[in-house]
Amino acid sequence: MPVTGEKRSVLGVCVDVVDYDAAAGRVMQAARTSQPLAVSALAVHGVMTAVHDPEHRARLNELDLVTADGQPVRWALNLLHHAGMRDRVYGPELTWRVLQRAAAEGLPVYLYGSTEHVLARLQQSFTSSLPALCVAGAEPSKFRDVDDEEAAAIAGRIRASGARLVLVGLGCPRQEVFVWHMRELISLPLLAVGAAFDYHAGLLRRPPSWMQRRGLEWLWRLGLEPRRLWRRYVLLNPAFAIRLLGQWARVWHPPASRPAVDLQRIPA
Repeated sequence: MPVTGEKRSVLGVCVDVVDYDAAAGRVMQAARTSQPLAVSALAVHGVMTAVHDPEHRARLNELDLVTADGQPVRWALNLLHHAGMRDRVYGPELTWRVLQRAAAEGLPVYLYGSTEHVLARLQQSFTSSLPALCVAGAEPSKFRDVDDEEAAAIAGRIRASGARLVLVGLGCPRQEVFVWHMRELISLPLLAVGAAFDYHAGLLRRPPSWMQRRGLEWLWRLGLEPRRLWRRYVLLNPAFAIRLLGQWARVWHPPASRPAVDLQRIPA
């Protein structure tokens, strides 16, 4: 039987064994009750960033919900922990399912991150595909770090908007750091959704379903953006596989997690 609803270590990063319904349900419950919930969907890049950065790994392990965004992360959960997961919980798809429920229940959302152009395209897309969805506010990334005072001002704008759910699109790992910090300032679910903004804005094409099922989305993305992404995939994918086999064979042990240290500067 599948193990569900529990966190399991993938190279030292605690990933939740959940499906789409369970993940979306947790987000919506927090949205209805205005409870804090820090959420991220991690692929290989996100896991390997944490492997190389102990402080970031500590922050990820303090998030409330971390889903297996990429098929290799799902495969790792099944290999290491016999999780029995039949599908990943892909960030753009989880975002869409949450937004459908938010629209049906009349819960406003706030969009934080990316550029003004992408946010405008995203809102146009939502107007067409989810006309019942209320966007309470949208704020582009500052593409720099902010201090505690400016972070508090951002949190204040989000709270004042009346939003019940916040989508954060800053890219990995900046968005996870933002969500980790903001969870103490905003009593709402915050979802680090990565490329979901570009996908739902129609600016990034999704790979064919057969590539997604076989864990080849990285190859599709590499073909679209080779100059930007080649290091991520050519270097990190083999390193992930080697460490995964080492953890499975028990010849490599992920380092123990530790409490995250608060930051002086927050990526925004």
